[in-house]
Amino acid sequence: MVTLEGEFRRDVEKIQSLEIVPSMLELICRTTNMGFAAVARVTENRWIACAVQDEIGFGLKPGGELQLETTICNEIRGHGQPVIIDEVAKDKYFFNHHTPKMYGFQSYISIPIFLKSGQFFGTLCAIDPKPLPLKAGNMVTMFNLFADLIAFHLHNQDQQQAKALVLNKAQQDLAASRDDVRQYEHVSRHSLQEPLRKLQVFTDMIVHDVSLPPEHRVRDLAVKINRLSGDLSAKINRLNELADMQAAPEKFTKVDLQEVVANVLIGLRTGIKSRQAVVTVHSLPVVAGIAGQLEIVLYHIIDNALRYSQGYILPIIDIFADIVDAGSIQHAQVGTQYRKYHKVCIRDNGIGIEGTHLEKIFDLFVQLKPKAHVDSVGVGLSQARRIMRQHDGVVLVESVEGKGSVFSLLFPVIVQDEDH
Repeated sequence: MVTLEGEFRRDVEKIQSLEIVPSMLELICRTTNMGFAAVARVTENRWIACAVQDEIGFGLKPGGELQLETTICNEIRGHGQPVIIDEVAKDKYFFNHHTPKMYGFQSYISIPIFLKSGQFFGTLCAIDPKPLPLKAGNMVTMFNLFADLIAFHLHNQDQQQAKALVLNKAQQDLAASRDDVRQYEHVSRHSLQEPLRKLQVFTDMIVHDVSLPPEHRVRDLAVKINRLSGDLSAKINRLNELADMQAAPEKFTKVDLQEVVANVLIGLRTGIKSRQAVVTVHSLPVVAGIAGQLEIVLYHIIDNALRYSQGYILPIIDIFADIVDAGSIQHAQVGTQYRKYHKVCIRDNGIGIEGTHLEKIFDLFVQLKPKAHVDSVGVGLSQARRIMRQHDGVVLVESVEGKGSVFSLLFPVIVQDEDH
């Protein structure tokens, strides 16, 4: 193939890469009895052969050029219409045309190739020294179909190249993101935690310094600094837990929420006993998910129901489930690909949440109530929402201040269970 520069070289390579083109050109020559067929790239100043079937020694190879002004394809580029000549000597438009005289052909057919964008690419053309009945039969229809097929494959190539560029960019972004995560992990696990640890050690030394009076102001400040550095260290650890959960997704399996809740209640038995809470668990569904993550979700919500209980009323926690239609779910970003959802509810009679704060409770490190009510870093509900999103579900809350709250977990109903 003749060496070409830049864009024209790429155009020739595109046509050369289409496996169908050589067979197409050979079929054209066999069907029409013409000796030369080609796919040409035609621009306002170049005519370049992209693929060639030459059985008459015309002399062109892929990448070869004809002077644009000597071709009929140049005129086709201007008017965009096919040109078919059965016999030049008898054709009233082309009997004296300079192109047949220069190249010595009598029969000629050339069909414009338009890309899907509407841009003119070039032509599918064929010539022969002898006259041939090209206008009769289905010759023109065949050429038009072949030209459309070439345009389709070129469009498909462009789409594949665009997708490859997007994928390559995504891979580069992912590599950069992973490097950022690596740096974040190093900073969060070492660079930030180490000074906090030393700060706690030094403040501990001050707190336990026997030379200071018991009520000395320095000791009080050291206690506060120690507590704040401990809180910050705990928050960093929880952020690392969230990052670890995102970085290492597991495969979904069938998860029996009845078993998950049973495990959670075992873990919370000390808090349940100390508050004399009454926990009632009704029949719960089997859902698609990751058991360990769903245990985290239910642990945080049930634990909050215990923590935010009203001191003068025994905590009552009711856990139940139902199946609801997607269209009946309000105020939730649920996927349209699911018709029904398992709605798992955790209802309590705790202190409740003010209406304006219902969305804030899912933000990181948000604690809307005084420390007297809860000892946590404010990550649990944010983590629960993230996990539910990974399960194509959502977590909702309804609450009346002073009367309690209902947290609802919405899980998609898998297709094979929808009729049960």
